[in-house]
Amino acid sequence: MKHIVLFQLIEEMSAEERKKLMTRFKEGIEALPLTIPAIQSIEVGFNENPAESWDMALVGEFASLADIEAYALHPDHIAVAQTLKGFVKGRSCVDCQ
Repeated sequence: MKHIVLFQLIEEMSAEERKKLMTRFKEGIEALPLTIPAIQSIEVGFNENPAESWDMALVGEFASLADIEAYALHPDHIAVAQTLKGFVKGRSCVDCQ
């Protein structure tokens, strides 16, 4: 299963602050396979198209929806997700095969 999440960040940040926040989130998420075995692969990409409204995309691969749910509830994932607390304007998610 693919777990795809799009993030739109608040506008009240400088470009430098935005880049630091996104990089910290990316590094944290991409380190999670070391502690969460349910993750088959995971990556975070930054939007390069200024005509689009989403800032980041997270794409993960898991064996099942149950594995995605276990990942979402894992304390290490929750800690990394806190990186974005207060900075997310919008979030959209799809879990598909």
